[in-house]
Amino acid sequence: MWKSGVVEEPGLDNSKNEGEDVGRMRQIGQEKAPRRLWSPFFAQLWVLVFLVEFMKGSLLVAILPVYMGETLGLSAGIIGLAFSLQYFGDNAFRAPAGWMAERLGYRGTMSTALLFTLVAIIMLSVLREPVWLVVACLLLGLGTSPLWPCVMTGTTAMSGPNNSNGAAMGTLEIASMGGTGLGPLVMNFAMSYYGHSYGMVFMILIGCSIVLLLVALMLPGSNKTTATENSERSAVVSSGGAIKQKQQLWKGIKETIRTLKTKLNVNPLIYPALFLQSFVIGLISPVLTLYARTDLGISPNLYSVLLIAGGGVTVLALIPCGKLVDRLGTEYFLHIGFLLAGITLFFFSTVRSIPFVFIAVALIGLGYALILPAWNTFLAKLIPESERATVWGFFLTLQGSGMVIGPLVSGVLWDRAGHTAPFIISGVVMLLMFGCHLALARHPRRKTVKA
Repeated sequence: MWKSGVVEEPGLDNSKNEGEDVGRMRQIGQEKAPRRLWSPFFAQLWVLVFLVEFMKGSLLVAILPVYMGETLGLSAGIIGLAFSLQYFGDNAFRAPAGWMAERLGYRGTMSTALLFTLVAIIMLSVLREPVWLVVACLLLGLGTSPLWPCVMTGTTAMSGPNNSNGAAMGTLEIASMGGTGLGPLVMNFAMSYYGHSYGMVFMILIGCSIVLLLVALMLPGSNKTTATENSERSAVVSSGGAIKQKQQLWKGIKETIRTLKTKLNVNPLIYPALFLQSFVIGLISPVLTLYARTDLGISPNLYSVLLIAGGGVTVLALIPCGKLVDRLGTEYFLHIGFLLAGITLFFFSTVRSIPFVFIAVALIGLGYALILPAWNTFLAKLIPESERATVWGFFLTLQGSGMVIGPLVSGVLWDRAGHTAPFIISGVVMLLMFGCHLALARHPRRKTVKA
C-alpha cells in the first residue's frame, strides 16, 4: 500500500519510516531555503552596524575635528595623521579580522575588538598628549575592523545556497547610513544642550561602547568544527609548547593564503572594481560641503536639507531595490546604477540652479540605492563557503583602500585642477565601473584555476 509516498511493508513500523522521511524532507527544505531575515542574529548584526557607524560618524565628523583643533590646539598635520591611522587600522586589518572570525567565531572576534574601541574612547576623553591621541585613533580603527567582515559573513550564511541577500544588504546599508548620519546630528545637539561639554559627549560614546560589547557577547560563538580545531590546538600547546602553537598558526595562515589562490575563482577585474567603488566616495566626501557653500552658495540649513534629500532617497529605495535584486538578479541594477551615478555626477559639476542641484543629488542617491545591495549580493555569489569571513575581509580591505586614497587625490584635484575636478573624475570612475561590470557580468570567474 502507498501512504504519503512511503511503501508500507508488513512487519515494519511504517509510521516511524514515514516520520523519518518527513524529517529528512524538512531538513532538506531548511537547507535550501534562506533563513528568516529578522532573526535574533541578524537583529544583533543590525544593532552593531548602527552603533559602530553612529560612534564613528560622531567622532570623525562632529567631535574630533573641533575638539582636537580648537580645544586642544593640535596642528592640522597631527589631526590628519590621526584620521589616516584610523582609516588605516579599520581597513588594513579587515582581512586578518576575517581570518580570526573563521577560527574564533563572531562572539570572540567582535567582543575582543570592541574592547579596543572602548579603550580608544576612554583615551580620547582623558588624554591630551598628541602621541596618545594618535594611538587612540589607531585603536579605534582596529576595534571596528572586524565589523563588516563578520556582518557580511553572517548575512551571506543566512541567505541560503544562492546567496540571495539583496534585502538583507539593503537593510544593513540603512543601518550604516542611519548611524553615520544621526551620529553628528545627535552629538551636535548634545553639545549645545550640555553647554559644549566634551566630557558629557564622551560619556555618551562610552555608554554606546558598553552596549556594543553586550550585544557582541550575545553573538554566536565558534562552530563545532572551529571548536574541534581549537581543542586540537590546545592539545598541541600542552604537549609541545608555544613553538608548536606558532607552527600550527603559521600552517593555518599558509592554508588560508593557498585557499585564496585556488578557491577564490574570480575574474581579476574584480580587484580594481572593489577599489574604484569606494574611491568615488573618497573623492566626493571631503569637498562636497566646500563645493556646496563656496561654489553653489548654499546656506548651512539648505545644505542640511540637501543631504537629507539625497540620503532619504537612498534609504527609501534600498529595501525595495534589495528585494528586487533577490528576485531579478544583480546585473541590470548595477548597469543602471553605475550609468545613472556617472552621468549625474557630470551633470552635478555643471549646474548652478538650486532645483537642478536637488534633482542631481536625488538621482545620485537613487543610483547608489541601485548599486549598494546589488554589488554586495554580486560579491557574495563569488565567495567560497569554506573561507567566507577571510575572503570578505580581503574584499573589504581592497574596497576600503579607496576611502583612504580618495580624499588625498580629491584635495590635490581641488587645489590644482579646479573645484569641479573631483566630481568630473568621480563621474569618469563610475563609467569605468560600468565598463568593468559589463565584463564581470559576462565572465565573473576565471576560465581556469591553477592549483
